[in-house]
Amino acid sequence: MTGCIPLSREMLRDPIDIDVTDTPLDFARARAIAGGRAREIAADPMLHDRGAGRFSPQVTCCGGDKPSWLIYAESRGGDLVIDINREAYVFVYRRTL
Repeated sequence: MTGCIPLSREMLRDPIDIDVTDTPLDFARARAIAGGRAREIAADPMLHDRGAGRFSPQVTCCGGDKPSWLIYAESRGGDLVIDINREAYVFVYRRTL
């Protein structure tokens, strides 16, 4: 098994960019910001995944042209990508259940 593929901007489907310039920005705050934006777009969004060094679920790297966590999210209907601070935090939501 080779190493995991790092995330790049080109891998994200139509991301919604959010720049947070004030500090501090940690995962909890980034998730709250992303969740708020997702709820503006979709009535009941479901968080699929996150990136930026840590990822959930902790799926094993299994090849492909994208990180495994992103493949996992997209394969389960993830169609709403929120990108905070240029891939510092990436959240993939599903618009509807």
